[in-house]
Amino acid sequence: MLTIDDLVAREAIRDTLAKYNASGDRSRTEDYAACFTTDGIIESADRKGGKGLYYEGRAAILAWQNAWKNTPKGEESAVVKRSAEFVRHNLTTCKIDLTGPDTADVRTYWMVITDVGPDHSGVYVDKFRKEDGEWLIAHRKVR
Repeated sequence: MLTIDDLVAREAIRDTLAKYNASGDRSRTEDYAACFTTDGIIESADRKGGKGLYYEGRAAILAWQNAWKNTPKGEESAVVKRSAEFVRHNLTTCKIDLTGPDTADVRTYWMVITDVGPDHSGVYVDKFRKEDGEWLIAHRKVR
């Protein structure tokens, strides 16, 4: 049975998920990076199982987002290739499993629309951790 504390934690996690997507879509890089714990990790693999992105620590995540923001559409920097002018992430099913008073496993399906139309979709496989009173992403695997 869920407690009031469980419900508050789940809503705080949902709020961080929404902040992550809204901040990323609006190029609010500092707000985006603030969705991660100070030692947070974001990683992905490409569709063929090859190495995708990997950034560890809030500062590295912020630098990556700033590189994307400052790279003009159709150009490539040392860090990113930008093929879209705008992005809109849409979250769908979200399963939150509280694993302790300050930890949770979260699986969220998503799809992205860009200025070229339906673009890509997948799932976030997250480890959340409460840090300084906020539920933040400690580890995100983008699949």
